[in-house]
Amino acid sequence: MVRKTKQKQIIEKEVRKFKSFFYADELYHEVNKQKNVIGIATIYRYLKDLINRGEIHSYQCNRKTLYSFSKENHCHFICKKCASLTHINLKKLDFLHEEIKGKICHLQLDITGTCEKCLKENKNSIS
Repeated sequence: MVRKTKQKQIIEKEVRKFKSFFYADELYHEVNKQKNVIGIATIYRYLKDLINRGEIHSYQCNRKTLYSFSKENHCHFICKKCASLTHINLKKLDFLHEEIKGKICHLQLDITGTCEKCLKENKNSIS
């Protein structure tokens, strides 16, 4: 059983306000808006506990850990020429259920290629 300290109660109240993806530093900022003195290490420990209990999901985005209560996928298109990163929302991933012999909880997918802008610039420089 998890002990409900005052700090955990404050963090719990604030973390449940997030409706989409969020970073630990965003949670830290929200928790400390009301003059609470809760350190970032405490925030990370709390988030790690939520992950271990299966209550929250974590993803990597821009070399930072991103958190979400939702089981939505988190997908990126990364341009290999200009290094731009675009978040994309894939609606259908049914084919994965045939490939993976287990239960999928959530997923992150990074797709690398050349963005439309770089393709146009390359085409114009050839002409």
